Amino acid sequence: MRLLHTADLHLGRQFNGLSLEADHAAILDQIAAAALAHEVDALVIAGDVFDRAAPPASAVRQFNAFLSRIRAETGAAVVMIAGNHDSGDRIEAMSVMTDTARALIRGTAAAEEPPLILADAEGPVAFSALPFAWEYAAREAFGDETLTSPEDVLRAQIGAARAALPEGARWVVVAHGTVAGACVSEAERPLARIGGVETVGAELFDGAHYVALGHLHRPQSAGRPEIRYAGAPLAFGFDEAGEEKSMSLVEIDGAGEVRIAPIPFRPIRGVRVVEGRHEDLLRLPPSEDFLRAVLTDEAPVIDAMRRLRAVFPNACDLCYAREARAPELKALGPVPRGLDDPMAVIGGFLDQVRGERADAEELAAIAATLDGLRGGEEGA
Repeated sequence: MRLLHTADLHLGRQFNGLSLEADHAAILDQIAAAALAHEVDALVIAGDVFDRAAPPASAVRQFNAFLSRIRAETGAAVVMIAGNHDSGDRIEAMSVMTDTARALIRGTAAAEEPPLILADAEGPVAFSALPFAWEYAAREAFGDETLTSPEDVLRAQIGAARAALPEGARWVVVAHGTVAGACVSEAERPLARIGGVETVGAELFDGAHYVALGHLHRPQSAGRPEIRYAGAPLAFGFDEAGEEKSMSLVEIDGAGEVRIAPIPFRPIRGVRVVEGRHEDLLRLPPSEDFLRAVLTDEAPVIDAMRRLRAVFPNACDLCYAREARAPELKALGPVPRGLDDPMAVIGGFLDQVRGERADAEELAAIAATLDGLRGGEEGA
């Protein structure tokens, strides 16, 4: 059985106010092309199809066209769940007009979790699609007031899925959450209420041959190799700059052994952080990439961003390297030798603000200025 696993498309999202519609179109093309080229039996989308519960109409049209293409051009079944960014009801509604023998689309939690059964020459493979659900929704669905954490919710969903699992079938679980030990980035919203614990233990998935996860944006495994985050196809923050994004091509043999091969995405625009003097950055090759510029200039540069955008039209963040020292400098220590020594006060101030001591020339200028002020006071 061969499946293609992706997640966290976040259709409709912007990058610092800049549209990603063309970037998403390119990514969807690559997913469809991979599904066709590798003749996959199933395309798995593990949540966060859209970036928000009420996505723009253009994002909905874009995704509907993509699903139509998958149905028309490939033989792949579609297994898809809602993530925490999605409207569960919206995703659930997409299942109404689908062929239930070739698609399992789940948006809301339910006490019964019948799987989609696909078969290959080695026998049946059961796909359980477990949509993200907040605790209050899960309590209502399961009639269980003890469900008070993401782990409680997922444990209930896994239990329902196990109860419906055909004997002897290989088992693929699709879920959306944070498994303990995985690496989190800045772009993911917390899944627990304030003060709660959002991680779930990998042992919840015992018995599953492959676990297709969504929510975390970096491709990675958690707990064991077969518990896998495909990661987001695009970088959505500068903390993901330079990371290679991928989808996972997964093969499950008759014994349930799993092979996972990443297929890299090729975004039309990357996310980069460049550092250097402003005049040096202006000499870099022009690029459409989303850019954060970290300037090493000591003095502020006039019209720095406007001039930078002549080379990098999608530059969207600019800061100075000296500002990176600010967290260390916020807690001001005591004045070195008291307020009765102006030279020490000014020298300490410069040290705190700049992170370096005043040099001899600066000290001489400060001393001369202080002498002039003292002379003026005496004359008055």
